[in-house]
Amino acid sequence: MSIDRATVAKIASLARISMSDDELDRMAPELSQILDWVEQLGEVDTSGVEPMTAVIPNHLRLRDDVVDADPLTGGGRRDAVLANAPAAEHGFFGVPKVIE
Repeated sequence: MSIDRATVAKIASLARISMSDDELDRMAPELSQILDWVEQLGEVDTSGVEPMTAVIPNHLRLRDDVVDADPLTGGGRRDAVLANAPAAEHGFFGVPKVIE
C-alpha cells in the first residue's frame, strides 16, 4: 500500500500533530513500509493456532468475596463511615452533579 504526502498530512491533521514539509516527506515512505509489513502479516496461515491472551499461561488466584464481620477490620461500618459525609443519600456518599 502506498501512502502519499497528502495522506500523511491528513493523518497528522486528524491527530492534531504539527509536521513540517520535510517531516511529511520522510513519513510517507515509512508509513507505507509499516502498512506493507501489516499486509504481509495478514498472509500468514494461522488456522491451526489457538487464540491466546498472553505468551505465558496466567491463572488468576481468586478468593471468596465476603464481608468481614469484625467492625474494626471489616465491613459493617457503613453508618459510622457515612456519619462523616457531608451528604449521604440512600446509603452512599452524595456528590454534586458534574455533567449537565
